[in-house]
Amino acid sequence: MFGIPFGLVVETLVAVLLATTIGYCVILNQRLKRLHADRGELRKMVADLVSATTLANGAIQELKTTARESETVLAARLEEAEKFGLELANHVTAGHQIMDKLAKITSAARASTPMDDRFAEPNKVQSALDQLSMRPRIRGNAA
Repeated sequence: MFGIPFGLVVETLVAVLLATTIGYCVILNQRLKRLHADRGELRKMVADLVSATTLANGAIQELKTTARESETVLAARLEEAEKFGLELANHVTAGHQIMDKLAKITSAARASTPMDDRFAEPNKVQSALDQLSMRPRIRGNAA
């Protein structure tokens, strides 16, 4: 060929491939060392993750318990409020009935008394109002 024996070319090519393989093995060895070094940190991270998950599960269980207790208390209070609401509605209805009865009684009483008699007799309410209206005047004179 070109004066270089074929065996020497093959040997050179094998030497280059061997050097490339050795270089690649060195690089892989460094990566494996880093991977083994990170393995301990990875185990620590997994342990931390497991403990955090355990804490979170405990907190969730406590929240569920608190929610159940709150629901029970709230349901009891709501039931009590509904009872008070019904009782209040009954009282309001009874009050309206009493007020209607009083209105009927007063209208019947007004209809039975003649108009002249009401104005002829001194009215206690009117006399009380007159006394109240005189009170500031009395105080004003005394001061």
